[in-house]
Amino acid sequence: MSTFMPKADDIKRTWYILDAAGKPLGRTAEKAAYILRGKHKPIYTPNIDIGDSVIIINAEKAILTGKKGVQKLYRHHSGWVGGLKELQYKDMIKFKPVFTMELAVKGMLPHNTLGAKCLTRLRVYAGAEHSQQAQNPVAWVQE
Repeated sequence: MSTFMPKADDIKRTWYILDAAGKPLGRTAEKAAYILRGKHKPIYTPNIDIGDSVIIINAEKAILTGKKGVQKLYRHHSGWVGGLKELQYKDMIKFKPVFTMELAVKGMLPHNTLGAKCLTRLRVYAGAEHSQQAQNPVAWVQE
């Protein structure tokens, strides 16, 4: 017996669409990362990029449970003394609804070149309209 290694011809990429409206941010991001990595395929191999493309719509309508809307903070630092900037989730979702979803998915992918390659196949839209109609995306049924 030899270990099966998928070749470039074996990889068939499809487009999936996830609707984040009324669903927790983390659950939607987890499902997107799962599809981007290709873990839903029987030929999944951890060191090879065999994942599919994902479109997330209604990112601005994603919810957080409990008090996380007020307690969750997005922080970045300018590098200067006193340069820490903090923004609550409830404010961030108003200004950058796409960024919050992208950051959640990015955190669930490997932090190496494989994860960066997977992230290029992610498209996030704040509303219900998207520009990937030509790819004929299939709706992913979330559990």
